[in-house]
Amino acid sequence: MDQRPDNRSEIRDFLASRRAKITPDQAGLPTSGRRRVPGLRREEVAILAGVSTEWYTRLEKGHIRGVSEDVLDAVARALHLDEDERTYLFDLARAAQPPSRAPRRRKAVDFPPRVQWLLDSMTLSAAFVTNGRLDIVATNALARALFAPIFDSKTTDERHRPNFARYYFLDRDSHHFAADWDSAADTTAALLRAEAGRSPHDRALRELIGELSTVSSEFRTRWAAHNVRIHHGGVKRFHHPDAGPLELTYQPLDLPISTHEAHSLTIYTAEPGTPDEDRLKLLASWAATASGRESPPATRSGRQEGSADTRGPSR
Repeated sequence: MDQRPDNRSEIRDFLASRRAKITPDQAGLPTSGRRRVPGLRREEVAILAGVSTEWYTRLEKGHIRGVSEDVLDAVARALHLDEDERTYLFDLARAAQPPSRAPRRRKAVDFPPRVQWLLDSMTLSAAFVTNGRLDIVATNALARALFAPIFDSKTTDERHRPNFARYYFLDRDSHHFAADWDSAADTTAALLRAEAGRSPHDRALRELIGELSTVSSEFRTRWAAHNVRIHHGGVKRFHHPDAGPLELTYQPLDLPISTHEAHSLTIYTAEPGTPDEDRLKLLASWAATASGRESPPATRSGRQEGSADTRGPSR
């Protein structure tokens, strides 16, 4: 029995959305007269890719099974796909192929102690590990303190580990914690879209996407855009309830600890010599104190020493 997912709608919508983004001028094509589509026509993409219009039309309808990598490369070039988008297209094509064997249900990964030791050794950087669904599966003390609002959120309960997507789209307080919420939400949805292409058999991922699509109009809008993100990093700004405003650089790194599930190690740090570094060091001091079961000092916001809001997050 063929157990590959029917991803024709994802293929159709992704290719159509990328085609709509490219103007004839960007593609180096002549223009004349009034156009009824915002971007390229199917026949124009076909010309640029060196295939027939009939063939490309069939591809854009989702019939990607059996298409060669050379042809997919040509389509990717014609649509000006970036590296992440190209990877996503190839993942969709791979998912459409008949499986050599039935996909195995994913099992929880036994987290290697050596990775936790690595995290704990980073005392002045917030370091944590996420899986492809953006669950937080391991942290050091500073990361727990930095992301205390996520750990303390009602979106985290006995059945769910802290999850960035559930927090950003289901907890209104996230709009205050993330100084640029729209950018964080865009990246989160794009990361899930890429993971859905890479792991089409992940039931937990499908359930998460279904939950977010049902409850959050903000997620539905971003999911419908079919944007993908795989390689990312940069700067994020937070309004931390204890440390105040923080501008931190971050960089995710692939962490190959399982052959069945993707994991990423992400490190947040502050630019040396800045007020952000001072605030991050202060937060690190509080995190170390909290791990010793002592209360941190009163914060600038006027909270009393030992109040519930100033304690490090707990699980």
